[in-house]
Amino acid sequence: MPHVLALDQGTTSSRAIVFDRRGRARATAQQEFAQHYPRPGWVEHDPRDLWLTTRRTALLAVKQAQLTGKGIAAIGLTNQRETTLLWERRTGRPLHRAIVWQDRRTADLCATLKARGHEPLFRRKTGLLLDPYFSGTKLRWLLDHLPGARRRAEKGELAFGTVDSWLLWQLTGGRVHATDVSNASRTLLLNLHTGDWDDELLRTLRIPREVLPAVRGSSEIYGEVSTLPGLHGVPISGIAGDQQAALFGQACWTPGMAKNTYGTGCFLLMHTGTKPVVSKNQLLTTIAWKIDGRLEYALEGSVFIGGAVVQWLRDGLGLIAQSVDVEKLAARVRDNGGVYLVPAFAGLGAPHWDADARGVITGLTRGSNAAHLARAALESIAYQSADLLGAMVADTGRKLRELRVDGGAVGNNALMQFQADLLRVPVVRPRTTETTALGAAYLAGLAVGFWRDRAEIAQLWQADRTFRAQAPMAGSRRLLAAWHRAVARAKS
Repeated sequence: MPHVLALDQGTTSSRAIVFDRRGRARATAQQEFAQHYPRPGWVEHDPRDLWLTTRRTALLAVKQAQLTGKGIAAIGLTNQRETTLLWERRTGRPLHRAIVWQDRRTADLCATLKARGHEPLFRRKTGLLLDPYFSGTKLRWLLDHLPGARRRAEKGELAFGTVDSWLLWQLTGGRVHATDVSNASRTLLLNLHTGDWDDELLRTLRIPREVLPAVRGSSEIYGEVSTLPGLHGVPISGIAGDQQAALFGQACWTPGMAKNTYGTGCFLLMHTGTKPVVSKNQLLTTIAWKIDGRLEYALEGSVFIGGAVVQWLRDGLGLIAQSVDVEKLAARVRDNGGVYLVPAFAGLGAPHWDADARGVITGLTRGSNAAHLARAALESIAYQSADLLGAMVADTGRKLRELRVDGGAVGNNALMQFQADLLRVPVVRPRTTETTALGAAYLAGLAVGFWRDRAEIAQLWQADRTFRAQAPMAGSRRLLAAWHRAVARAKS
């Protein structure tokens, strides 16, 4: 039977997963790549690493599944969003390392644009805030700082793309320069209502239209593979940014359904239907996907440092040897001992949007130890997500029935239970937690008829475990209040 191959290019690694018709993973390959920090607040990736690790994992997953190109019906792409690349159209040579979504080098540019009164324009047209997080100011920085780049871009010699565009270009041998609306809606350059690049926004950021990819739907055939041995001719037919792909993979297709992905960052998305909801609580309005010509929208809250705080405990402090050890270390103490860790290493995301905030640890006493710090780190992931959900409920007026969760950290039962205690709603972990890749596979499969429709896919979603609030509500409220005091100290 045929299968669908999902390519999931993330912030710290690239993965390839082969899914069967039941939505089950039949083979998985993963490879990490280097992170580059040339200056404080700057984060970069080598574009060749993004492509080569994607290529290697794709071929390895197909080999492990004992398949050939004839056994792959379609390929779906999902990717770290906002990360910005610029390359030569003629040669495919990158002009610079990719500027990663976590990078803060354009904070001054964003501040200048705000001071000139431009933020209401961007808020109205894009649903986003003027923050270094998004791709538009990163592209502006490249055009301003690379010799001759702006002139060459205006002549059509250069191509801009988020990671999906870069991989699509590579997979098709440079034949296709395109992106989907979900990724395009994260650039500060796309009009939410038209689903296309906006000339007024381009003028404001001084971005020539000639450098931009074509904007396409999220489930359609973009091109065929020409650069992967054994997979020539396989259609690439699904693209979505990682968080929108996870929303789709969790079958959150009706207004009010929400998911939270616990990865390097944490990303909470709620489906809001076919009309964008404007947030009053500093959340983002984003395009979820476009299928059969219809745009669907979501509200999003972004936590910059989620699982990355555990990596910091491992790599920065040496408190644990492996990330999975954090749960055991944290379990050595009954509670956090009054210790709170606000991991604002790259500023604070929603609902604060403070680019100048920095990490703090509060409540340290002589009795504090490594276990308290580990517990505080884990709890910080849940606290930040609780803040997002509170803002989201306030914006929509909808009481959440359940929160579907996915990502690497959801295997941590203690963290999921703590999250349920804070939220006071069921936290549901699905059997397939790789929902980002699964969403890309579903989008690709729908475009080629591998799955008939969403109703067929909805029947494949199954819960693994549901976590319900157990701790007293008063205790959860006290913890959140102390957390908010710690956040106040982290702000600029």
